Amino acid sequence: MLFVGDDWAEDHHDIYLMNDAGDRLASRRLPEGLAGIGRLHGLIAEYAQDPAQVVIGIETDRGLWVDALAAAGYQVFAINPLAAARYRDRHHVSGAKSDASDAELLADLVRTDGTTTDRSPATAARPRRSRCWPGHIRI
Repeated sequence: MLFVGDDWAEDHHDIYLMNDAGDRLASRRLPEGLAGIGRLHGLIAEYAQDPAQVVIGIETDRGLWVDALAAAGYQVFAINPLAAARYRDRHHVSGAKSDASDAELLADLVRTDGTTTDRSPATAARPRRSRCWPGHIRI
């Protein structure tokens, strides 16, 4: 299995990859958008042959980035930001927070607490609004 933490911001994603033992395989800051998601797929492909063996923790369950991860066949889990903060409190004495350390934390969270946390699969079927019509327009 390959565990990926994705700490997203408005214009970039901090990514952290780890193996089953919790060893760091790679970390990167990737731009938002097509270029960034393409680089992420390439990075993941260096360590995993089967997309089903990739588990990603990210603090959102929506957006084109999450849709692209799900479409690739990865196991994508939306982690509640409060749950991530509690995990940080349990495992890091200093309480220091950065995007890069949060990416590592999210990867470790899906690796270690995968069967005990209340994770919501971001890839689960959910109602979708048409991207053509704003939600307030009724026909």
